[in-house]
Amino acid sequence: MTFETFTMETWQIVLLIVAIVFELVMKAFALWRAARNSHTVWFVVLVVFSTVGILPILYLLTHKTTPYTN
Repeated sequence: MTFETFTMETWQIVLLIVAIVFELVMKAFALWRAARNSHTVWFVVLVVFSTVGILPILYLLTHKTTPYTN
């Protein structure tokens, strides 16, 4: 069994970096909001699954208001 050298074009590397940064930012905002609003199930789901920003965006859109009280 032989393996060929894996190469990526420059645009593919840039796209990958953008996707990773986007995922991290969206996940950070969604985790912060889930923790602040005591949404334990959402917090665990967001930590466990990596969905390239889709699940964090879904959470942020469906939970726009912040019912947090001091």
